[in-house]
Amino acid sequence: MLINVLVMLIIVQFIIGLLFAFNVVNSSNDFLQQIYRSINSLLEPVLNPIRKILPATGAIDFSPLVLILGLQIFMRILVEVAIATS
Repeated sequence: MLINVLVMLIIVQFIIGLLFAFNVVNSSNDFLQQIYRSINSLLEPVLNPIRKILPATGAIDFSPLVLILGLQIFMRILVEVAIATS
């Protein structure tokens, strides 16, 4: 369940970032800014090492995608181990 919550936080961060980037929502919206900063402070320690490994791609940040894929692989491995041990 923790992995699913983390994936949802990554998706929410990505969507809010897109809304700000394309000026769909005003970036001075305090409520969304607080949510975005809160999620960002939770995810930055996990995303920064991935960003250091990935090559620079300009404006597109692929680190959330890599993190989601890594978490899904990790979850699948845990499920397989749980099935094998029971």
